[in-house]
Amino acid sequence: MATYCLTVARLQLALGHGARRLHVSAAYRAKAKVAMSRFEPTSFVNYKKLQSNVEVVRKRLNRPLTLSEKIVYGHLDDPHNQEIDRGRTYLRLRPDRVAMQDATAQMAMLQFISSGLPRVAVPSTIHCDHLIEAQIGGVKDLARAKEVNHEVYNFLSSAGAKYGVGFWKPGSGIIHQIILENYAYPGVMLIGTDSHTPNGGGLGAICIGVGGADAVDVMAGIPWELKCPKVIGVRLTGSLSGWTSPKDVILKVAGILTVKGGTGAIVEYHGPGVNSISCTGMATICNMGAEIGATTSVFPYNHRMRTYLEKTGRGEIAAVADEYKDLLVPDEGCEYDQIIELNLDDLRPHINGPFTPDLAHPVSEVGAVAKKNGWPLEVKVGLIGSCTNSSYEDMGRAASLAKQALDKGLKCKAQFTVTPGSEQIRATIERDGYSRILSDVGGVVLANACGPCIGQWDRRDVKKGEKNTIVTSFNRNFTARNDANPATHAFVTSPEIVTALAIAGTLDFNPETDYLTAPNGEKFKLVPPTGDELPARDFDPGQDTYQHPPSDGTSLTVDVSPQSNRLQLLEPFDNWNGNDLEDMVVLIKVKGKCTTDHISAAGPWLKFRGHLDNISNNMLIGAVNSENDAVNKIKNHLTGEYGGVPDVARHYKANGVSWVVVGDDNYGEGSSREHAALEPRHLGGRAIIVKSFARIHETNLKKQGLLPLTFSNPSDYDKIRPDDKISIKGLKSFAPGRALAAVVKHSDGSQETLELNHSFNETQIEWFQAGSALNRMKELQH
Repeated sequence: MATYCLTVARLQLALGHGARRLHVSAAYRAKAKVAMSRFEPTSFVNYKKLQSNVEVVRKRLNRPLTLSEKIVYGHLDDPHNQEIDRGRTYLRLRPDRVAMQDATAQMAMLQFISSGLPRVAVPSTIHCDHLIEAQIGGVKDLARAKEVNHEVYNFLSSAGAKYGVGFWKPGSGIIHQIILENYAYPGVMLIGTDSHTPNGGGLGAICIGVGGADAVDVMAGIPWELKCPKVIGVRLTGSLSGWTSPKDVILKVAGILTVKGGTGAIVEYHGPGVNSISCTGMATICNMGAEIGATTSVFPYNHRMRTYLEKTGRGEIAAVADEYKDLLVPDEGCEYDQIIELNLDDLRPHINGPFTPDLAHPVSEVGAVAKKNGWPLEVKVGLIGSCTNSSYEDMGRAASLAKQALDKGLKCKAQFTVTPGSEQIRATIERDGYSRILSDVGGVVLANACGPCIGQWDRRDVKKGEKNTIVTSFNRNFTARNDANPATHAFVTSPEIVTALAIAGTLDFNPETDYLTAPNGEKFKLVPPTGDELPARDFDPGQDTYQHPPSDGTSLTVDVSPQSNRLQLLEPFDNWNGNDLEDMVVLIKVKGKCTTDHISAAGPWLKFRGHLDNISNNMLIGAVNSENDAVNKIKNHLTGEYGGVPDVARHYKANGVSWVVVGDDNYGEGSSREHAALEPRHLGGRAIIVKSFARIHETNLKKQGLLPLTFSNPSDYDKIRPDDKISIKGLKSFAPGRALAAVVKHSDGSQETLELNHSFNETQIEWFQAGSALNRMKELQH
């Protein structure tokens, strides 16, 4: 993508600072007129204001601050009076920017339209990356996606134009790579409607994944609420070398913290080892922090970030950031809630999986573990790219291995796919020969989009139910996520290890010690990968795919056909009737892991993300029913018959019966998709009662007027029976910090009362009472 050339006037407005001359290459100047239109001065942090707010908070707290505290507290709506207590109080914040991917943008824009507001209050963008299915190759797949999704793209484009939102067309690239190349920079606070928004922490930014309703708040100019995060410090020493890559840092950390160890916290990397990691490598680490439940992750500003800013046409920002460097690194003596020490000299290449991203193995040991557990050793497909690992450096290191194999006459034994992160990356690796090398070794270059990483993969080499192994450089490997096949054993690792395993064709190949055999019988070892951090000849911006919104879109219209099966205007949810919730049935008691993929599947369902009623037909169809260990098979207690979860829910709703879901630990982990909260609300759900929640999902449920509640005693989960009736008591005196009660009536006539905790604050209780956060927003307008 062409990146931004900044005018002196814009920088002065944005940064409150005398700007310097910007030096960019001829390639950028050729695109300057278009590129400049993509920057809005209000999208920049005013470092002077940030510094002023930080000084206010530092004096109030009377202690040194971590980097994440500086950026977060520097964006407080009221730094003088905001109560600040890590892990307890709710902060009211003013983020600088909003970014939405096309799958979540549909519902976010539908909600914004429902708000009745004429234009977004902060710079916002829509990125078309989720709806492009990988099938044949980049060009043909993109063309097919434009045809199939024409109605949705037209809606997003026209809605963006009307309400002042920039529109990145299909083929532009993956939202997080576009943000890194164009919008992230040290000290900025950005929220994005995708769980991997933290990718921007690789540029010293606080970038947080949220649901669409949160994005609507920020776009409406309303202070955004976030529970004051705890801060986990990861101190890095030593340096990366050989086969070890930035991906191995987060794979190791995921193994330490598990999928919920970062919940409610920002992970802040620091220490001398930071300087051995490239800017895009730091982004990889922050990106996958979503897999440990972290609010976000961040690195301190350093020379690697400065170089990346300069190479992406933002040298002026780097120059000003240099002058405010003390603001963009942690204070000496700051305190973390937890510290993890990691010596990069001792770190070995890792591969995590299958079925969960926190099951960590050194590459040298995974083969033995696979044999012990009966995991298939043959690697069917190796997939590199995605928002996690699609940088120029990633592609260069993978190509260096592919070139070694080609020089010996070898090609990949496994299928091999390559997903460039952006049009800029695609154009640059094509110009510099990496694409050719990766293709020659057997790779298929896919569209600049999410593709197989999110289940947009028309995979045909194995049948559904056939046990097989794939290795990816993605971030998430939940059951059936990539290819809808629950028998696929998916492992996540670095692009380098994926490439080596694709060449070898087997999971028990350790490239540090094992030999390959050339066609002539020669045995050889792969030399550790190498690759330039950034292109020597600057980036090739590629095709221009950005649509800037007009200065006034009032006269424009956004059409949504009542007959459409892809888009549906929203009707407001009903408000609370003022009474306790009585005798609700248990729709399903979920057993074990229940991610947002289980609650609202992606893949083929992505096409209904703008149509709430249609997509509700996937509600909880992947969750395991504790009653019978079956998926999508629950008892309808009105008829006595078994049916699919959405069908039974619809039957209850039609008969005026409210229901609850009961769940296990870390309920709703994974993607930020608010459809996992909208669907239960739409189909008549009132409460979700679990042992613990993932952060984003808990907030999404509150936004839609549902009650996310947790057992005060987690073992009370075992007391709930599938045919129970549950009443929630205490709603008339609903207040922060005051537990609610569940009166559970069993079919044998006995009953018991369980204590339920919640994390609602006063504003969130108003959402519940109004029926949703959107309803409350409308109330406040009158």
